[in-house]
Amino acid sequence: MDFRFTEEQLMIQDVARRIAQEKIAPSAEHHDRTGDFPLENMKTLGENGLMGIEVPAEYGGAGMDPISYVLAMVEVAAADAAHSTIMSVNNSLFCNGILKFGTEEQKQTYVRAIAEGREIGAFALTEPQSGSDATSMRCKAVKQDDGSFVVNGKKSWITSGPVAKYIVLFAMTDPDQGARGITAFMVDTDREGFHRGKTEPKLGIRASATCEIEFTDYVVKPEEVLGKQGEGFKIAMTVLDAGRIGIASQAIGIARAAYEATLEYVKERQAFGQPIGAFQMTQAKIADMKCKLDAAMLLTLRAAWQKGEFDKGGARFSNEAAIAKLTASEAAMWITHQALQIHGGMGYSKEMPIERYFRDAKITEIYEGTSEIQRMVIARNETGLR
Repeated sequence: MDFRFTEEQLMIQDVARRIAQEKIAPSAEHHDRTGDFPLENMKTLGENGLMGIEVPAEYGGAGMDPISYVLAMVEVAAADAAHSTIMSVNNSLFCNGILKFGTEEQKQTYVRAIAEGREIGAFALTEPQSGSDATSMRCKAVKQDDGSFVVNGKKSWITSGPVAKYIVLFAMTDPDQGARGITAFMVDTDREGFHRGKTEPKLGIRASATCEIEFTDYVVKPEEVLGKQGEGFKIAMTVLDAGRIGIASQAIGIARAAYEATLEYVKERQAFGQPIGAFQMTQAKIADMKCKLDAAMLLTLRAAWQKGEFDKGGARFSNEAAIAKLTASEAAMWITHQALQIHGGMGYSKEMPIERYFRDAKITEIYEGTSEIQRMVIARNETGLR
């Protein structure tokens, strides 16, 4: 096993770190406080290839590998989790599925605009009554004689929904077929029949705009079907495998930021005549934080490597992605909790970013498959029992 990164991987990590430190970190508090969508920063990420890291150059992307994506995501998330959420959706949930299942025309139309940072994409699977149980969705698409589909229904908790130009939509085309009755579509939000709801007020990742969307007799053209009719559930599950690597990377970035801030604090903060980092109880917390952080990073890099093998025709990486996402998200929640505890009252104050890290970490245990769903995926893969 070779743990060294290539020159290209280190290069894109360096680009991401520079933008994160120079552009994103200085504005993170403002975007968290106001909830303003960071459009200019996202354009900068796109102009530097970070909104389509694994997208081939012929479709406007950087043409890099999954490990490059992890390294870049960690850097952006360490500066601000909300920015990394938008970046993750564009890279993992939007571009990835179209590259794997889309036509050449779809790749040129939808992927290029997103990868270059000219537009924002979104992924619409969740509904008000359908979260972890995606097969119970009520949003329906009825096929017409001319091959088009008429869509009616609602989707909820759509990341980037308030600003997205294009959306990958999943709707039921044959309710009697269950999972095999779901089809994926490409949606242009400028068209008649598409409506956005209010932007949701959230605990964390506040600058990552989220809303409910609704379709009222929205017409999808035949060439806007993604993959084949009835393949939607397979597409969604394949895309979520990649998405979980992105969320694991995000969790690592949040955790790393909290850990590094804590390291500095325990050296400077004095109590009872010495730095609090000299106390054994604090040292134990630091050691555990470091172990969890490294374990999460290594498991996420393993999942990214396995995705790279899958892209070359290898085996699925569902288990590795679930393990990485579960481990990293729970590590982020634990590490930010300990960081806040060590900082005491200063950690609880909005004058420091620790409380933001704590709020942002929680969502990584929820979206793109809750921790409970990850455990179910892992256990089923390990035992073979359904």
